[in-house]
Amino acid sequence: MVKIRLKRFGQKKAPKYRVVVIDGRDRRDGAPIEEIGFYDPQKQPAEIRINAEAAQKWIQRGAQPSDTVRELMRRAAATLEASK
Repeated sequence: MVKIRLKRFGQKKAPKYRVVVIDGRDRRDGAPIEEIGFYDPQKQPAEIRINAEAAQKWIQRGAQPSDTVRELMRRAAATLEASK
């Protein structure tokens, strides 16, 4: 099963995450099928960038977002709506 989840990178105690599409059997930092976003929780407010079109395309193909990614997509959409 294909999943949309976070892939950690960055320095120790200063994590940053990429939102990736990856085979669910692969390890967290394995090679992704596609990178569709970025999340930096260290910034205030947290920086969230997710390519909504790519995420929607993968969800339509059957990819399952993790609970965290689902929440980040909701927050990113709310931020986008507020900025309009």
